[in-house]
Amino acid sequence: MCPYSFMDESDQTDDDGFLPKGLLEISVPPGTEGERLDRLLANFLPDRSRSFLKRLIEGGRLRYDNEESGTIVEPSYRVKPGDRFLLEIPGAIDAEPAGEDIPLAVVFEDDDLIVLDKPAGMVVHPAPGNPTGTLVNALIAYCGDSLKGIGGVRRPGIVHRLDKDTSGLMVAAKSDPAHEGLTRQFSDRTVERAYAALVWKLPRPSAGTIEGNIGRSRRDRKKMAVRREGGKPARTNYQVETVFHGGAASLIECRLETGRTHQIRVHLAHEGYPVIGDPVYGGGGTRARLASVGEDATAAISQLNRQALHARLLGFIHPVTGENLRFKSEIPPEIAKILRMLERT
Repeated sequence: MCPYSFMDESDQTDDDGFLPKGLLEISVPPGTEGERLDRLLANFLPDRSRSFLKRLIEGGRLRYDNEESGTIVEPSYRVKPGDRFLLEIPGAIDAEPAGEDIPLAVVFEDDDLIVLDKPAGMVVHPAPGNPTGTLVNALIAYCGDSLKGIGGVRRPGIVHRLDKDTSGLMVAAKSDPAHEGLTRQFSDRTVERAYAALVWKLPRPSAGTIEGNIGRSRRDRKKMAVRREGGKPARTNYQVETVFHGGAASLIECRLETGRTHQIRVHLAHEGYPVIGDPVYGGGGTRARLASVGEDATAAISQLNRQALHARLLGFIHPVTGENLRFKSEIPPEIAKILRMLERT
């Protein structure tokens, strides 16, 4: 006898805003007596995260289906022989941000996650200053019903970000297990991330690590800064790849050990090597800087309307299949053009 089965329910939204999907009838199978209730449910529903199931239990969506009466609200309840339960499984409700038909450069996609190449100029999350036209809006429209729901809401699970004017690779979750697994990998700092940064001057030494807590600037609250006191620990590894015009500019690779807001931009500017095209952190083209790289490069830099920073490598373990995934992205044309101009003597 199957220890669980589904009962169809109506499609009416309930008082909590969930869309009921059905009732799961659960009978405690032999050999599982004494197991935690939330762990038992997770075995029956592998496509649902344990934290999501705990919220359902605590929200009163599990009730006895035997002589007992009432609901169970303790995820740690130890099941007993003969226990039978009914678990209400809500469908994912629509996300508040509306889906928008915005072109996306999809690199990889399966049932649980999506990897894409974000263009410069696109904000990741809707916010008061950018309520539409964001990556989240685009993903909601692109993924549609393939979004299984994150925490009961049909939305993409954003586990990391790129600044508006930084381009490159990002991964987003489409299911709860993928969201939890990716979040854990970013928290454990096991995700491989490499950025190409075109900077003014030549970093010394040619390879090293920049360490310094990052927090809000005391002079300008809209900016981040390296702080002697306060802030959060941040660590950026870098390697010089190409030197232009005797050290007037350099192409470097940066690898993150932490993921603070504007981390690469702040660290490089603090060391005296701001990212070209970054007006917030001193990467603008001053007369002396432009004169040092020649007319061709000056013309290309003058046309740049973003910082020359690109997330070109992303590697992680697929949180559901266990596969080792690694993706690369070519430097965008507007930055590649500057590199070609800089290579001219």
